[in-house]
Amino acid sequence: MQNSFVTDAINLKSYNLSESDKIIVMYSREKGLIRGVAKGVKKPKSKLGARMDLLVANTLMLHKGRNLDTICQAEVLNSFYKTRQDIDKICYSTYVTEVVHNFGVEDDPCSAKVYDLLYKSLDAISTAENKIEIMLAVIKFQLKMMAESGFSVELDDCLCCHTHIPDESMYFVPALGGVVCGSCAGKVMHQKKQLPSKMRDFFKQMAENDFDYKGEYELKANEKVCEVSFEALKSYIEMKSPKKFKSTDIIMQMPV
Repeated sequence: MQNSFVTDAINLKSYNLSESDKIIVMYSREKGLIRGVAKGVKKPKSKLGARMDLLVANTLMLHKGRNLDTICQAEVLNSFYKTRQDIDKICYSTYVTEVVHNFGVEDDPCSAKVYDLLYKSLDAISTAENKIEIMLAVIKFQLKMMAESGFSVELDDCLCCHTHIPDESMYFVPALGGVVCGSCAGKVMHQKKQLPSKMRDFFKQMAENDFDYKGEYELKANEKVCEVSFEALKSYIEMKSPKKFKSTDIIMQMPV
């Protein structure tokens, strides 16, 4: 088909367009953020049907339009079906997709890396066997996504005096995007959280390791460590985000 293109894409958000049509916001491997009209998707016999549900990865054929592309065909790559059976997985997967939606751009030059990161994150969350494994996947995503977006977390040098911080307790300052040493902590007026050196090592390992590999600190991590890490990185990401988050409110209301 002329003026058509094929791409792998993951559904992030959807909006009603008419009684039978929806606009699907997706992150694609080749083009970054894209928006497509799924015509007739709300009809019971729609060929697109469940393929247009949120948190589904598809290979799509789209027809280029003046303002919006039209989704012509969709073949499911991964429905992450185990996610739909677990409220924790649903909430953290929604958070991950919202981060990509907030930081992603159209014609993103890093689209392949971000798409693969999103896909691996959603797959790791879906196949996780417990809450700790879910959160480990999300923390890896947070650190890697910030690096891809140009906002890598500084974990080695003090962001105030710029000296290397040895193996001692330091402070993580979300507003600054990294750590400050104990000597400078008193001068920092922003919100800060004490960070033991072993927690820094945990962050570093999470930033480096792929989703299918568990290092020493990951194997030792408990739910409390994961929650503290997630919240610290969530605060930083929210400060850097060009858009307000909605999924984090849901996560905060989830029962412990």
